[in-house]
Amino acid sequence: APGAAGAAGNGTAGAAGAGATSGGDDALHTNALGGSDHVSTAFIYRDALLAARTRLRVKMEHMQQFDKDLAECLIERPSEYLEQLELAAADVLAASRHREDNGEEPERTPVQVLLYSDSQFGPSTMRNLTSENVTKLVRVSGIVIGASKAKAKATAICVRCKDCLGVMFCPCKPGFGGVQLPRTCNLANNVEPGAKPCSLDPWVVEPEKSQYIDQQTLKLQEAPESVPSGETPRSLTVAVDRALVQRISPGTRVTMVGIYSIFTSQDSKAGSKVASVAVRNPYLRCVGLEAESNASGYDETFSAEEEAEFRAFAQREDCLEQIFARVAPSIFGHDDVKRAVACLLFGGGRKSLPDASRLRGDVNVLLLGDPSTAKSQFLKFVERTAPVAVYTSGKGSSAAGLTASVIRDAQSGEFYLEGGAMVLADGGVVCIDEFDKM
Repeated sequence: APGAAGAAGNGTAGAAGAGATSGGDDALHTNALGGSDHVSTAFIYRDALLAARTRLRVKMEHMQQFDKDLAECLIERPSEYLEQLELAAADVLAASRHREDNGEEPERTPVQVLLYSDSQFGPSTMRNLTSENVTKLVRVSGIVIGASKAKAKATAICVRCKDCLGVMFCPCKPGFGGVQLPRTCNLANNVEPGAKPCSLDPWVVEPEKSQYIDQQTLKLQEAPESVPSGETPRSLTVAVDRALVQRISPGTRVTMVGIYSIFTSQDSKAGSKVASVAVRNPYLRCVGLEAESNASGYDETFSAEEEAEFRAFAQREDCLEQIFARVAPSIFGHDDVKRAVACLLFGGGRKSLPDASRLRGDVNVLLLGDPSTAKSQFLKFVERTAPVAVYTSGKGSSAAGLTASVIRDAQSGEFYLEGGAMVLADGGVVCIDEFDKM
């Protein structure tokens, strides 16, 4: 029956707690595989769940096709609905494996649901995230400039009462959230009359019996081309866990779907404890991660008319002279410098020799001259013109700092590498002013 096939097929979206029926679940497969007029018997999410076993990638557009109200609730209250979504995925996996294993009861394994989307929802940029977006699902893009070591994050802490020796499991909040232990022990319900009750705060943590997952902290920074002129790029702390740990290295451009959350800073400065009661630091609890294949992150497509115009321009005899004249037109003279800057902007061709060695096609330009000869103006022009460009000054940076610098984390005290200007401008142009002051 179609309803039964839907219930066992694509169970992630259906059983997530919005009263979805199995027949509607079957409609998701149809819409996801080619529109409502195309009937297919393939179940993309069930097959993906059986193949991966521990994780499942769900597209937000498929969720909206299946149930708009469910997708809206997932965006507005992601912590509540994502947990139900993972429980539903684990139920479907257990039911599917139950049929495969010839009736034997399979072991129930937790499933991590990873969300991704091709369309933007929430604030378009990182600097537009405000307090109104806290606890909601957002989609942000940027460059990962730092990554910490992988740590063990407890999902359930095992505590033992030192008086009655009772054992209890306390679930931990995901992300940077912790756990609040009860002050009193209620495990010894059958206390004999006259017996001494358990004391206050009797708990002893047993780490070897607790449950853990992998967690890693990333630092996400705005892409250079999206930063307004004259502004410094904003950065955001990101927490990733389980299947997303150690997948991304610094310098990678990513698009993240996550829950915009807050946590209490563990700063021990004087007076900070009073302020920390009301003030919280924002971070992103990542529930989906997509690395961009294009290194520069600049994927411009041109129409057929524009390509024809480019080819017609290339056939002109004064093609090169026109290009040179359009480099920094407000600066008089310096024809040789303008030619060099134009060659830098277009770049050369990468060559592979027969002996398997490669010659880079990058063009580097060094401007030397007296003061007030428009050297910095050329740098500013390249920064505004190039699709991906980072402007930095040699006064405030060192040669090592341009590539990577060692930063100490304020919360944990550990050291990690943070990418510099050369990493951020990968696939683009780095403009270094005051090069002799470095």
